[in-house]
Amino acid sequence: MSTTDSTETTDAGERPAAARRHGSAPGTGPSQSGPGRFMSGGMPPEKALDFRGSLARLLRLLQPQRTALLGVLAFGVLSVAMTVIGPKVLGRATDLIFAGVLGQGMSPGQSKEAVIAGLRARGETTRADMLGGVDLVPGMGIDFTKVGQVLLIVLGLFVIASFFSLVQARLTTTLVQRAVFDLREQVEHKFARLPLKYFDRQPRGEVLSRVTNDIDNLAQSLQQTLAQIVTSVLTVLGVLVMMFLISPLLAVVALLTVPASVYVATKIGKRAQPQFIQQWATTGRLNAHIEEMYTGHSLVKVFGRREQAQRTFVEHNDSLFASSFKAQFISGTIQPAMMFIGNLNYVLVAVIGALRVASGGLSLGDVQAFVQYSRQFSQPVTQIASMANLLQSGVASAERVFALLDAEEQEPEPAEPARPGLVRGRVEFQDVSFRYLADTPLIENLSLSVEPGHTVAIVGPTGAGKTTLVNLLMRFYEIDSGRITLDGVDIAEMDREELRDKTGMVLQDAWLFGGTIAENIAYGADNPTREEIVEAAKATHVDRFVRTLPEGYDTVVDDEGGSVSAGEKQLITVARAFLAKPAILILDEATSSVDTRTEVLIQRAMNSLREGRTSFVIAHRLSTIRDADVILVMESGRIVEQGDHETLLRAGGAYARLYAAQFAEALAEAD
Repeated sequence: MSTTDSTETTDAGERPAAARRHGSAPGTGPSQSGPGRFMSGGMPPEKALDFRGSLARLLRLLQPQRTALLGVLAFGVLSVAMTVIGPKVLGRATDLIFAGVLGQGMSPGQSKEAVIAGLRARGETTRADMLGGVDLVPGMGIDFTKVGQVLLIVLGLFVIASFFSLVQARLTTTLVQRAVFDLREQVEHKFARLPLKYFDRQPRGEVLSRVTNDIDNLAQSLQQTLAQIVTSVLTVLGVLVMMFLISPLLAVVALLTVPASVYVATKIGKRAQPQFIQQWATTGRLNAHIEEMYTGHSLVKVFGRREQAQRTFVEHNDSLFASSFKAQFISGTIQPAMMFIGNLNYVLVAVIGALRVASGGLSLGDVQAFVQYSRQFSQPVTQIASMANLLQSGVASAERVFALLDAEEQEPEPAEPARPGLVRGRVEFQDVSFRYLADTPLIENLSLSVEPGHTVAIVGPTGAGKTTLVNLLMRFYEIDSGRITLDGVDIAEMDREELRDKTGMVLQDAWLFGGTIAENIAYGADNPTREEIVEAAKATHVDRFVRTLPEGYDTVVDDEGGSVSAGEKQLITVARAFLAKPAILILDEATSSVDTRTEVLIQRAMNSLREGRTSFVIAHRLSTIRDADVILVMESGRIVEQGDHETLLRAGGAYARLYAAQFAEALAEAD
């Protein structure tokens, strides 16, 4: 074992304040950057939303579902075509009824032309012009047979349109859910490629909000707007065609209100968009605060921070209320404004249409159809405008998810990873330098050689770089310069999964997932048998307390502990590492949560576990590492001393001072 270093570092700490997570009190997690941030709720301001770019990217998510998308468009066209044809056909029924009413009051045997000529002769020019536009037979009443046939055709058109609309809705649901399913998979795969520093610098509640709330809001927005927008756009186009076919003059009149509609919708939309951005940003901050307060509720009560936590919650909640209210209110004014413009359009069409009927330029049925078309024209425009809030909200959520997907990833794995021929456990640090922050040096030019099977204990004050050393070995962080080798192979050229598969870790923070005790122990091995699980539990003294539980090894636990204590949780994680039987073992304060008697039992288990394996033991209790082959004393990222326990005590240096301080502390506690 040899160590050399020439390090110039600061005492800023082992990890930057923004990157400390484990062991932090509630409210002092990675979202804070210094003192005084516990209850401030501060977050960097959100960047302005690139609405068009994010919307275009959102639409690209639908490309893999081209077949379903084409189906939505096709059935939308068919449904709109049937719906648009309906008023024109229905106008024919109105013409039949109107012609029958007029013809019934005339003397039979006359021709239509003769009746019109008589009216003109008597000076009734307006009435003559109106009758000129009506297909009537003097003396003949309403032809109910033809009227019934027309109504049946209209009914058939509307039934077919409804069927096509139903199919379109089904395809839209399939399209959206598959796209969101793919998006969730992208996020899941992204998590596997993100470096540890990303999670260190992001509040967990904020990350969870993007993965849950934002994706759910995106799915809801797409579900409610996609088919409706397609239908509305097609309806506008179809209605325009029919209006120009009936009367180009009335069509131009109807289009006069379109610029006003677009202007109003655009102006209101621009004012609403920043509020939607703020709404979802505040939602993320509120979730982060709630998550921190929930996971640390015991500390909040112990330190009397409940009122401060409540005040922060109220601040975030009030901010969310304000931004949500503004977003919904501002965007909600679009629909009333569009309805007002639509009513103006209706009045213009009705007045000019009536004049055209009186002059004989149009039939009453055509005007009736045109009035319906004008309503159909303004309605989808109003719907599109009223959906602006949903669309804006969905795009705001999409951008937050895209920001996660665009986060800087860890370096890709080598195309042809290097592999040690036989993993014996020789580890070497060669002039390694690393810093969490570019302007804050931590480890500089550190060199260290660890022989196979040796146990290396790393001690030193908080922030000395102990955990950082093993994090670099695990490639949780990439070194800035130098190289780290495992049995002569640079670990930067190895596959991360393969490297970590040869390494077992027991951390200070015991992590259990929702499952049985047996499943938690088996987590570190590939399909172990029940006998192997029990054997590992016995070797690490887990079996002694599991036997006292009603369900034994089938007792369900989770990260909150539940039916097991903190020390028992730690024992389960030790058993997990024992069962994995790694070539390299890393123990980071593995006995910090257990009592003295259990600590002695774990030490005995660790002795057998470390046998024949290269072990790195990080410890604050110096009594636990007396039997280590070599003890490294670190200060400010430098190795200032090395040797065995007795040698370092005789040297009277940093290790001796640490040991004396702990011994004095123990005496003080005894007194």
